[in-house]
This record gives sequence, C-alpha cells and structure tokens, in this order.
Amino acid sequence: MQRPVKLILFAGIALVLFYFVNETFFSEENYLKPLLKEREDKDLSFRSRANSPFDEEGRRDFKNLVYYEPNVNYRVKAKIEALPKQDTLLMPLTNGSYEPYLRYAAATFELEELPQRLILYKKLAKEEKDQWFVPFTDKTNGFETYGGGRYLDVPYKEDAKTITLDFNRAYSPFCAYNPEYVCPVPPKDNRLSVAVPAGEKNYKVQE
Repeated sequence: MQRPVKLILFAGIALVLFYFVNETFFSEENYLKPLLKEREDKDLSFRSRANSPFDEEGRRDFKNLVYYEPNVNYRVKAKIEALPKQDTLLMPLTNGSYEPYLRYAAATFELEELPQRLILYKKLAKEEKDQWFVPFTDKTNGFETYGGGRYLDVPYKEDAKTITLDFNRAYSPFCAYNPEYVCPVPPKDNRLSVAVPAGEKNYKVQE
C-alpha cells in the first residue's frame, strides 16, 4: 500500500508544479501579447495621414518606433496618497504657454530599491478620457530617450488605493518627432531620481 500512496503523492506534487509553471507562462504571455500589439498598432498609426506626427516625407521614411525590451520589473504597483490640497497647476507647454491640469494625488513606489513619487494629473477638459496623465523625467532623458521627458496614461479609478504604473508603456510626446507640435513639459515634482530603461526610446530615421 505504501508505493501507490507515494506515487499518488508525487503525482499530486507534479500536477501542482505543472499548473504553477503553466500559470506563470500564460500570465507573462497574456501581458506581452497586448503590449506588443499596442506597439505594432502605434507603428501603423504613425504611417497614416490622420494620426501621425510626421509630415509626408517623414511618413515615407518611417519604419518603426524603438523600444526597450519589455521588463516586468518596471511594471510597479504604487500607493495612491491624497494631496493636502487638490489644486490646479498651469503646466508649461513647449511653446511657452500653459495648460490647466488638476493635481489629483501622489503615487509612491520603489524603483531600483529607492523611493519614488509621481503626481497624478487630470486634464481639465470635458472631452478628455477618464484617466490620469503622468508626465515624468528620468535619468535616460537626453541619452536613450527623448530629452523632454515621457508620459504615462493610467486608467482613472475613483477611490483607488493603489495603481499600476507600467513604464513599459511610457511614450514620447509628438513634439519628439515634430517640433511644430505643442506638448506639456513634465513638472519638477515628477522628476525620478533613477534611470527607467523601459518603454519608448529615442526615434531615429532608419536607413
């Protein structure tokens, strides 16, 4: 009777390990597939006349955007902290003008084992999507990424205590490709103290 019991025990352990590995694999696949599809769709939109920051010549030369390899270490859970006062910030734009944004809350988290903090903004316009706008700068700016900083769009959830900041989805503003566009400049409150090698990199015309 001992041997069948041992076989059943080993079979049970093997089954648990199989489901654990299987779940891990499919979880990663379920994360990567939509991310890569988003990048593919963005390349297509940049080739179109309607949604591209490029002029006609730029669209002809455009092949694809350049990204860091996806890294789940830069998909972080952040704690939402209420601000003492939700006030309006006139965020500077690249043409010297300003645009009003609500300073909604602060997101606190860790990167490279160091504490970080970003302000979550909401644009004060009725037609805007219900999401937080997170402009930020980090130590890659001006080297591997656009010098003016990058952006994150995060789905808004009322009364949320935590959010996910996925820096693999960090993107450059249109003015990174065409100086005729006007873009928000990340405020000094949103300067990260570390490099974030995730998301979109500098764009260069490929030969």
